[in-house]
Amino acid sequence: MKTLNAQIRDVNFGKNVKVVEPVNLYSCTIGDNTFIGPFVEIQRNVIIGNDCKIKSHSFICELVSIGDNCFISHGAMFVNDLFSDGGPAGGDTRKWKSTKIGNHVSIGTNATILPVEICDNVVIGAGSVVTKNIKESGIYAGNPEKLIRKQLNHE
Repeated sequence: MKTLNAQIRDVNFGKNVKVVEPVNLYSCTIGDNTFIGPFVEIQRNVIIGNDCKIKSHSFICELVSIGDNCFISHGAMFVNDLFSDGGPAGGDTRKWKSTKIGNHVSIGTNATILPVEICDNVVIGAGSVVTKNIKESGIYAGNPEKLIRKQLNHE
């Protein structure tokens, strides 16, 4: 049996970043004043902006970028493989899709984010499944997500 330890490897950290171990962070970029809670995995080439909070048990896979002032709650999961051939793409990264999260986005506990783009000033409710691009600021919830209420900008 071979055991692997949680680790932090080849991470580009901004200033005043706080990380609570154990975590798996590798080959990613984390912006200034960002908090990463325990039991979080952030994979290679992920970009996390400034002043973000990534809470425990969240998974942020390759091809995800998250803007500034974002909150990712406990157990939020990002997906980059849509099983386009009926099963996992495995190591065929050409089949993976990207996700782009704007600024001032809050993603609730146990939400699942498929490969989409989410504009600035959005709240995703707990347990929601985001299946398509969100182009209008507001509060979204459900499976699939639906606009619940329009929201004012954080300017």
